[in-house]
Parts: sequence; C-alpha cells; structure tokens
Amino acid sequence: MFDYIRGILINKSYPYCTIECGNIGYLILINKRTCTNLGEINKEIKIYTKLIHKEDNMTLCGFKNREDRVIFDVLTSVSGIGTKVAFLLLDEFETTELINAVIDENYKLISRTKGIGLKMAQKIVLELKDKLTKIDTSTEILSSKTNNSNISKETVTQAQTILQSLGYNQSEYQNALENALKKLEKDDPQELLKNVLEMLSIF
Repeated sequence: MFDYIRGILINKSYPYCTIECGNIGYLILINKRTCTNLGEINKEIKIYTKLIHKEDNMTLCGFKNREDRVIFDVLTSVSGIGTKVAFLLLDEFETTELINAVIDENYKLISRTKGIGLKMAQKIVLELKDKLTKIDTSTEILSSKTNNSNISKETVTQAQTILQSLGYNQSEYQNALENALKKLEKDDPQELLKNVLEMLSIF
C-alpha cells in the first residue's frame, strides 16, 4: 500500500518512530538498526514501508533501505518466522551479511541470532537461497566499460541475480555495478555485492 514515506522525523523511540508527512503522523514499527540510522529529529528522512494487515490490527513496518524490506518479506514467508524474529535477524546481520551467510549455507552463523535454533537456521538458508537465486539473468550486463580482468563473470552474474531478487532492475543497478567493478581489486563476490548495495542505498 505504501512504498515509502518521505517526511519529517518527529520521534524515534525503539521500537517505533513517527514521521510527519502531509500533516499526518505515521507511527512506524522499526528494528534497532533502523532506529540507530534514522538520523536527527526534525530532519527530513525517507523510509521504506511494509503494511502488515492482520485480523485484529494493522502495523506499518519501516526500513532504512529497500533491500532490507525485501529480505524482511522473504524471511516472513518462511514458516515460523514472524515480524519479531525477522527484525531480530536484521538487527543481528546487515543485509549483505545475511545474504552471504545464506549463499554460503552458513546456517551456524545464522543460528547465533536469539530465538533461532539450528533447524530454523537450516530452513532459512534453504528457502532464502532458493528465492535469491531463482531469478532470470538472461540479460547480459557486462559491457566494455564494466569488464575487469580481475573479476570473473560468475561473480558479476551472482551479484546481478541477487540484485534482481532484491527488486532492482538493470537500469537501476547498472551504474552502481559498473563503478563497483572498477574499484574492486580482487574477485570477491561478497565485497562486490556490499559495494553495489552501499551505492544504491544512498538517497
């Protein structure tokens, strides 16, 4: 219903913040990491949102970055993972850390999160990896100015796959990917993804 809200940050007191936009104050549920990164009170901010509609209430959840919201959606699609546990995971890991743990099938790392046992961590890895890697990457993204002899095509393709799974289309991530490839000194898929997401997160 709401993609994002841009307005004045009126209050932030974990687990909520209030943003005023068009003379309406939106009460938004947030995790600790988002609360820390919101910025100063009475300053304009932009926050991505997700409306959770249940029979007895509606909750507007907020995220600093769009990819956090996408991962939240994927996490809550896993049986047994609700808003609270998804937020705990997003507090424990930055988006790229969680993605890399899933790609590497490092369920033991994920299980360090409070309330997440080994079996649940294994389930998260299985379902998240499936969702993150089942994207059509038939579009060629390498051009003459993005080629870097130090970087394998597999590394770039993996980054493209994950970026698409996070909701970015090629026109959105192409420039960031090109710039990240120029700066990358070694074939490191995790570092490439981290750098691209950092560039895309600036607004």
